[in-house]
Amino acid sequence: MKNYLLLHYGFEKPTPEIMEAWGKWFQSIEDKMVDGGHFPGGREISPAGTKELPMAQDSITGYSVVKADNLDDAERIAQACPAITSTRVYEIMRK
Repeated sequence: MKNYLLLHYGFEKPTPEIMEAWGKWFQSIEDKMVDGGHFPGGREISPAGTKELPMAQDSITGYSVVKADNLDDAERIAQACPAITSTRVYEIMRK
């Protein structure tokens, strides 16, 4: 099995329904979960300077690292995710 990074996009104020959906999803993948977390905000650093990143529909709000046989299997895991806007899936390659 390989590790895949799921980047979760989008923010809206959490409701009990949203929190319940996330809880159920995390429970459904607990045997595949390697690591995960959320981002309460951040900063973007570029040659133009630094800017605060507000929580919004286009924000990266969290990540999950999951074990899957291939990208298609990782995509199936992500499709069940209660993402606010979207989830992006990347294979994690190590040297």
